[in-house]
Amino acid sequence: MRNEDSDRSEVFFTTKQMADTLRVTTRRVQQLAEEGVLVRAQRGKYLAIESMQKYIQYIQEREQSTESDVDYYHEKALHEKAKREKTEMQVAIMKGELHRSEDVAAVMGDMVASFRSRCLAMPTKIAPQLLNRKEIAEVQELLTDEIHQVLGELSEYDAKAFHTRSNDYFEVDEDESDRE
Repeated sequence: MRNEDSDRSEVFFTTKQMADTLRVTTRRVQQLAEEGVLVRAQRGKYLAIESMQKYIQYIQEREQSTESDVDYYHEKALHEKAKREKTEMQVAIMKGELHRSEDVAAVMGDMVASFRSRCLAMPTKIAPQLLNRKEIAEVQELLTDEIHQVLGELSEYDAKAFHTRSNDYFEVDEDESDRE
């Protein structure tokens, strides 16, 4: 009795038969043989069973590597989205609707420094006015008025302060931005 395994290994396919079985061109069969995917028994003849097993393994490995590869279209969409968001932020910066952190830090630093100096100057400014005041209500009113002036200056938002910090800002007429 013959061993079945030895029978299988002796089954040969021609290049054309292998191409038809794998549903590829004859040239692709030759390329796969050169890559070591198909087992060539002799010129134009391939060990059928072993070649098909190796071809299945080759396809499975290729699919696994494709799954781990980056999806080009997904990455392209993410890139386009990032470009759009960047452009939208640049336009918002130019319109003065969005400020860079370094501009905010500089403007706020100037505002706090100004507030600090105004607070430290209050005693010198108000002390002479309080010398002849004997009524507590008058003293409180003078102090309250001065504090409100200093706080009012701190609460004023001046968009132009950001414009002077950066050359990227420019005036955009709302009518112009709505035109196409």
